[in-house]
Amino acid sequence: MKKILFSLIGAFISIAMLNAQSRLPLKIYVEDMPAPFPANAKVQMTNKISQMLTANGIASTNIYNNFFITVVANPVEKQVVNGAPTQIVQELDFNFYIVDGVRKIVFSTYSTSAKGVGSTETRSYLDAIKRAKISSSGAAAFIAEGKKKIIAYYEAEMENIFARAKALAQQKKFDEAFYELNGIPTECSQYSASLALGNEIYQSYVDYTAQQNLAQARSAWAAEQNSLGATIAGKYLAEILPEASCYNEAMELYTEIKAKVREDWEWEMKKYQDGIDLEKLRIASWQAVGVAYGENQPDQTVTMNWIR
Repeated sequence: MKKILFSLIGAFISIAMLNAQSRLPLKIYVEDMPAPFPANAKVQMTNKISQMLTANGIASTNIYNNFFITVVANPVEKQVVNGAPTQIVQELDFNFYIVDGVRKIVFSTYSTSAKGVGSTETRSYLDAIKRAKISSSGAAAFIAEGKKKIIAYYEAEMENIFARAKALAQQKKFDEAFYELNGIPTECSQYSASLALGNEIYQSYVDYTAQQNLAQARSAWAAEQNSLGATIAGKYLAEILPEASCYNEAMELYTEIKAKVREDWEWEMKKYQDGIDLEKLRIASWQAVGVAYGENQPDQTVTMNWIR
């Protein structure tokens, strides 16, 4: 199992970000925009959707899941205005969608149009994207409706999600179990229950990985009871968290090694500082494991032709 270390500062930064925005499993997806759109129009359109979500208190995710927010842009009219220099005016229609990509269901839509002006066709397209209105009441209603339906999906699926997470944990697939729980929106009625289950699985995860690290540390020290063996053992001992069930055993081994190699050994066992909110730290830690699992999954092939 892949080892993942989390600093206390990083964990609490992630908590602050989650508190500031709603956690919603909604991935931004913009298809490659065909000619006559310029190559960088896709990036600008993706940034535009991100701004729309942020303006409505939503933190999008880069992790593949069922739910996408996307846009289809269509050229409507082009005018060439003679002058010095010549200006091109380009009008675009923007149709935004929040969808369940697996079940192929459109949850909500929002349409707007904008005119862009530039000395080239590329600049006029990019200017139109820049001017697309994303802070209107219509855009807010679009986000709210999509959010409502995503939450409804999770409310209906909650028990199945819990069951899958427990089954994965029993198979020692902890990363995947956390990934299952990570998608649950903060507004769900059983969100607190999902955190409690995540903490329960996290304790099993901590104990399991700690036992593995302790076994490796013992093996390294038994093989070479010198500074080299101590260095290898120390790398494993440094991975063991204070809340692990075998932490005291690890401390005994640490003390034994320290007494023998003395100042030649620079490794320390993990300790929590006074005042640390361990509950929040646990939540941030297992959520980070789930995020890392999702981000490391292969890219999925997505097609949105069905929404047109």
